[in-house]
Amino acid sequence: MKALQGIEGRVEWVDASPLACSPGQIRIKVAAAGLNRADLLQRDGLYPPPPGASPYIGLECAGVVAEVGEGAAWNVGDKVCALLAGGGMAEEVVVDARHAFPVPDGLTLHEAAAIPEVYCTAWLNLFELAGLQRGQKVLLHAGASGVGSAGIQLCRAMGNPVWVSVGSAERLAYCESLGAEGGALRKVDLESLRDFAPFDVILDPVGAPYASLDVDLLGMDGRWVLIGLMGGRKAELDLAKILGKRIQLIGSTLRSRDADFKATLIGDMRERVWPLFADRQLKPQLERTFAAEDVSAAFEALASNTVSGKVVVVIDGDLH
Repeated sequence: MKALQGIEGRVEWVDASPLACSPGQIRIKVAAAGLNRADLLQRDGLYPPPPGASPYIGLECAGVVAEVGEGAAWNVGDKVCALLAGGGMAEEVVVDARHAFPVPDGLTLHEAAAIPEVYCTAWLNLFELAGLQRGQKVLLHAGASGVGSAGIQLCRAMGNPVWVSVGSAERLAYCESLGAEGGALRKVDLESLRDFAPFDVILDPVGAPYASLDVDLLGMDGRWVLIGLMGGRKAELDLAKILGKRIQLIGSTLRSRDADFKATLIGDMRERVWPLFADRQLKPQLERTFAAEDVSAAFEALASNTVSGKVVVVIDGDLH
């Protein structure tokens, strides 16, 4: 089969040997795979897969179950999307059966490929780790990103007013169309976020440049969830403010979590989040699809920081 590999800052489809489908696993014939910033890092050799994970690129996919291992609660022919530690950009993938979701009614496989990574990340960090309660205020940095657009919709559905930081007026309007109350442009007037503070939770994939401001924007018992370092890794902070406000700093990554943790997360989401797709409170924000032969262009589109929502690569155009 063909799978996508990062090679010295570029991507290339290479021949790969299909894995055996062991007990508790399913084999998915992949229709499409979502593209994430972690994939850009892996392409550049900066984010290797965790031990035991596929060496190929791709943290989520959607497709059709082609084989079911003993004890797995799926049937051949089921349409699924799956959270992966790697290997989603391939013609086939073998995954722990507990890490798959049924494709929500009314969605295509291309749309479903845009769901698992960003919705799992947003739900885990906002509602499980940060413990958001109805009515508490949220700030999402990079609000027009895949995780940001998922987070806005989840906050709206759960009764949490949410503000964003974004890179352009057009992206701010996009976030407001999803349910954001407002926000600020990062290169224009990020300090204007003070007008909306204090926040109970800040979800931050940027890191160092926003760190001091995040501390100022959080209220008492605020939770600052750091999920990325797009802007840098070193910052100078006034620790007295963190102490005085009883701020919790939560560092979080999902990819390296163990299989049981992910299975529990996905089980919770199937119960609490998946019904929101059925009643259209949540909708995957698929901005662009690229054919497999145009995968390099897909990576460049995401790297341009102009995408609002998600980019998906179509692996098998005959599966919808």
